[in-house]
Amino acid sequence: MPSNKSVSDAPIVQFTNCRILRSHQLQREDLWVREGKILNPEKLFFDEKGSADIQLDCKDSIITPGFIDVQINGGFGVDFSLATDDFKSGIDLVSQKILSHGVTSFCPTLVTSPPSVYHQVLPQISIRNGGAHGAGILGAHLEGPFISKEKKGAHPEHCLRTFEAGAFQDLLATYGSLDCVRIVTLAPEMKRSSEVIQELTKRGICVSLGHSVANLSQAEEAVQHGATFITHLFNAMLPFHHRDPGIVGLLTSDKIPAGRRVFYGMISDGIHTNPAALRIAHRAHPKGLVLVTDAIAGMGLAPGRHTLGQQVVEIDGLNTYIAGTKTLSGSVATMDTCVRHFQEATGCSVETALEAASLHPAQLLGIEHKKGTLNYDSDAGTGMGTMV
Repeated sequence: MPSNKSVSDAPIVQFTNCRILRSHQLQREDLWVREGKILNPEKLFFDEKGSADIQLDCKDSIITPGFIDVQINGGFGVDFSLATDDFKSGIDLVSQKILSHGVTSFCPTLVTSPPSVYHQVLPQISIRNGGAHGAGILGAHLEGPFISKEKKGAHPEHCLRTFEAGAFQDLLATYGSLDCVRIVTLAPEMKRSSEVIQELTKRGICVSLGHSVANLSQAEEAVQHGATFITHLFNAMLPFHHRDPGIVGLLTSDKIPAGRRVFYGMISDGIHTNPAALRIAHRAHPKGLVLVTDAIAGMGLAPGRHTLGQQVVEIDGLNTYIAGTKTLSGSVATMDTCVRHFQEATGCSVETALEAASLHPAQLLGIEHKKGTLNYDSDAGTGMGTMV
């Protein structure tokens, strides 16, 4: 039957012989796509009298929503925290390369840097949709410089800042502009952080807690003021203690405002987080777990020396350290690797592992109506990943 073109002249693609992740389950259904949107086949058949222009046999593969990486510092030789003349070509390269690992949207992440770097780099980051040319950009994730000296991790101490004097105005002066910013990681124990969290939240920017020595009550107060995310849980924060579990305690806190969910990032690369810790977090709060790569410029490259902002890092196998130290500095794992490791380490279902890299980050950013699922009318070109 020929296609009916009364609605659109764009070709209709039908993916057959596949299992698709929909409504938290793998379902044996065909997937219909036109102009980057997932179609409802009943409407297509009965309302439009349409049919497929192109049929693709998926050979019993799984089609998953596109992965969303909300913490990625670079990759393939590109460092998002370096102000270079060819920054835009670098971000385009990473955007294109991560598609083959299932990532269709991401937040380019800048680690703690001098103000001059933010002023040069942030105007060059544009929010855009993805497609065959590369993954979409959801906005920048600014990890620092308003973090704890004691838990700075791989962040350069001389670039750390406070907002004790001018609160939100100090933050604005440091970053220069918030036009393309989606997430800000800060330490909630810093003076005047509540004011800053409220101002960021008003502007629709997700506030994440991390690189911090905050106790549980300080973390709960930050959530009550609008924070919704935890940056790489367990890493660069106080370890869990039974009398004061610190930021980790947010996973089971009874002080979270009604209707609010706290999400937390996990680096499931087999290095940053022990499998037992992955299992503890997942079992305590499965619906909040968001897989992130925390990938650095060395992802996709051979072992050796690379950069992470102002620091030189060394890659030794899957380990990445600040050169000359044993301080971990990001990851070289790809998102598909993190998904597989998470599934193996926790014994969770395939569906659960896939949603931790798709649905949950979409919910964190409030974009689950168009990304993170294969629901009808959601984005396909930017919301559908590779078959696995």
